[in-house]
Amino acid sequence: MTNPAPIAEPQQMPRLEAAAVPALSIDAVSHSYGPRRALVNVCFNVQPASFTALLGLNGAGKSTLFSLITRLFGIQSGRIGIFGHDISRAPGEALRLLGVVFQPRTLDLDLSLTQNLLYHAALHGISRREAAARSTELLARIGLTERAGSKVRDLSGGQMRRLEIARALLHRPRLLLLDEPTVGLDVKARAEIISHVRQLVTEQGIGVLWATHLFDEIMSGDDLVVLHQGKVLAQGPMSRVISEAGAQDVNTAFMRLTGAQAMPGGGA
Repeated sequence: MTNPAPIAEPQQMPRLEAAAVPALSIDAVSHSYGPRRALVNVCFNVQPASFTALLGLNGAGKSTLFSLITRLFGIQSGRIGIFGHDISRAPGEALRLLGVVFQPRTLDLDLSLTQNLLYHAALHGISRREAAARSTELLARIGLTERAGSKVRDLSGGQMRRLEIARALLHRPRLLLLDEPTVGLDVKARAEIISHVRQLVTEQGIGVLWATHLFDEIMSGDDLVVLHQGKVLAQGPMSRVISEAGAQDVNTAFMRLTGAQAMPGGGA
């Protein structure tokens, strides 16, 4: 019997090439509100299938950066790319690969869970049949199948966040941005949200940029970007950031880098 031709190498090559392209590239991005500089020459990358924590105090510039990545604001200076697509030159291609969960709630409280998902899918041009199938799949993944017909206003805060993440995944993006997604949630709900997002990284290979001011949401294997007063003070694997700051943990490293005072509850 003739042996089939090997196929391993041709299959692996595209994966290696794709892995070389950052999920998100921020290159020399600056932004000002009148005379106030909100971001100053910000540079960092988020790799595919990785969890990158963007750590900063409230007012550090995290939300401004998210507004630029999602094109809510126009880029004044610098370049932003999503899997190699410049968001200024090829916004359609770039944003199709992006899912976003903003800090403020953006669900329609008077619609059901399924209706919220179907409406969002329609905005992405997904057929109703395909949208229904994806909605059913995602509601099962986040454990809310039994609440599919309930109004969103009847959900807990943690359930709403899970639904917002499901909605952000409807069009099957390869990059997920989350801006302070656990604000206002109790300890159990926070843990569930973090666990769910980390599963997306390991199981689906999604690149994640997670903006937070809470030290305990960052794990030792994460990439870390420290943003303070609009400037990146440190970036890289968390262990390296801690070591280069001459610290024993991320809390101390952050305080040394920023000169900030420690806050109770694991916050920056």
